[in-house]
Amino acid sequence: MKLLQALCPLVFLLACSTSNVSVLQDACKSFAATHPDIGYGYCVKFFQADKGSAAADKRGLAAIAVKIVGAAAKGAARHIAALRASEKDKKWLECLLSCAELYSDAVSEIGDAADGIASGTAGGRVDAVTALSGVLDASRTCEQWFKELHAPSPLAAEDAEFGKKASVALSVTAAM
Repeated sequence: MKLLQALCPLVFLLACSTSNVSVLQDACKSFAATHPDIGYGYCVKFFQADKGSAAADKRGLAAIAVKIVGAAAKGAARHIAALRASEKDKKWLECLLSCAELYSDAVSEIGDAADGIASGTAGGRVDAVTALSGVLDASRTCEQWFKELHAPSPLAAEDAEFGKKASVALSVTAAM
């Protein structure tokens, strides 16, 4: 009887950790189904950047995703600032300034998304999804401006990666 009492908490902990891993797997399977070009493997790798994702519930995954995307937006903004500091061409400077504004707005919107997720309400979830939809446009719009200059974007790889990360965050947040 004592052995059974001792095993019950262990079985419960195992079941909880397995179900949370399942939450992550289910979230990434759902993401991959709607984003086959990015895929399941990318989603899992994305969440491996935060150790807490293995034990997170849906809301926790959304919060983690927003944190990761926020760091990426801040990194892109720093990169753009460095490019602007050394750029001499007026058209490129204008384009970089516009991209800097987009990423600055994205950082603000990511903050709004984090607040919406943290609220735990249906309205907060809607606000978070709306904010993340806007964030997703930052990298696309920045790339479009460089295309209009008929010039290769110095941010192409970073914009593409940011777009993938924002897609994961949006998908996971919409599903919570």
